Order: sequence, then C-alpha cells, then structure tokens
Amino acid sequence: MYQLAQINIARMLAPLDDPLMAAFVEQLDSINAVADASPGFVWRLQATEGNATAVRAYDDTHILVNLSVWGSLETLAAFVYAGAHRPVMQRRRQWFARFDGPYTALWWALQGHIPTVDEARERLEHLRTHGPTEVAFTFKSPFAPPDSVSAPAAYLVT
Repeated sequence: MYQLAQINIARMLAPLDDPLMAAFVEQLDSINAVADASPGFVWRLQATEGNATAVRAYDDTHILVNLSVWGSLETLAAFVYAGAHRPVMQRRRQWFARFDGPYTALWWALQGHIPTVDEARERLEHLRTHGPTEVAFTFKSPFAPPDSVSAPAAYLVT
C-alpha cells in the first residue's frame, strides 16, 4: 500500500520576522491545524515550534520547505486547492518569489514511510532534471501508485 508524499519550497521575499511576512506567519498555526485535521492527512514535517519554518534544507536561508504525507492525491489536492488553504495560495506572491522550474514534487511512498528532507530534495531535483515521471510528478501530470505487491526499481531515487 502507498501514500502520497509531497515537498514544496518557497523563497521568502523577506525574513520571517520582517513586517512583509507578518500576515503569512500569523496564519501558520491555523493552516497547519486545518491540514492536521484534513481527511487523508498522515504526517507533516515540523520543528519544535509546530511548523517547519526553522528547517533549512537549502543553502539559501530564504527558502522554506514544506514536506508532508497524504492518503491520496485527491485528499492532498482537496486541502491545497479548497477550504482555508486556498486564500493563502492565492496570496503567495505577496510573500514568496517565483521559481524558475518546479517548486513542488509528489511521489508515492510505502505506507508508514516518513520521507526525509534529503529524500524530498532529491525528488524535487529529479523532477527538475527529468520532468514528471513515476519517481517525481506534479498535480498536472500525476502517476498512479505502483502495484502494492512489488514496487519497480523506477520508484527508487538513485
């Protein structure tokens, strides 16, 4: 059985303590609570503060990372594009710069597997290099979960 893992990154326009980022920071706890209570939610990366803003996965300290696991593509899409999260997505250009290339990658992980930040970065890099494949894909170009009896080697990042 498989679950959907996702990473998304964003480059802040200013440090988290800058007034420009205040409206984003004010919403973190409530949006994370919505995620935690959403159907299909399994796990999300968080530091002791309850969110992942202290996690630095890249040399660029303005890049925030979000990493989570969901029961299905449909449950993740419902959270991302509907409900309380939607207005945050609509305002993201107020707080975050545009990326050249993908900033979100999805992949199927064995049930119970919690992806590491390094694994997630590799998946995003794989998507940048190869485009959507069964190793890393997007909402617009999804792949079905692998056969639950035996996962082909293509599902492993090397």
